[in-house]
Amino acid sequence: MHQITIEYEGELRTRAKHLQSGNELITDAPIDNHGKGEVFSPTDLVVTALASCILTIMGIVAERRNIDLKGTISEVTKVMGENPRRIAEIHVNIYFKTDISSQDRKVLEKAAHSCPVHQSLHGNFVEKKIIFNYQS
Repeated sequence: MHQITIEYEGELRTRAKHLQSGNELITDAPIDNHGKGEVFSPTDLVVTALASCILTIMGIVAERRNIDLKGTISEVTKVMGENPRRIAEIHVNIYFKTDISSQDRKVLEKAAHSCPVHQSLHGNFVEKKIIFNYQS
């Protein structure tokens, strides 16, 4: 059973609908690839999915260990490659708002690297650099 439908609206824009919730999102081709760049591009969604997945999986682990991750922020940068045009690198910086013990840091970092999106992006094709920024 399909979970998402995507319609091409023309002018390099698509509209995706999550069937269970009815939520929608729009994508545009980026300006450097003939698009308007007014909203997320498909490659933006890939890197966003990685960072969101990392935070979600860390959140699951944090709840089990009574760690408060509320307010944790992730900043993502994508580096595009050529021939073929593709995502070559994804840089994820995670900023924690609360103090995390060294033992919990190890557990959270392991969780981050085990998220399904991270595991789906093969290392030989996409380099993933994840930096954890903890409060001192």
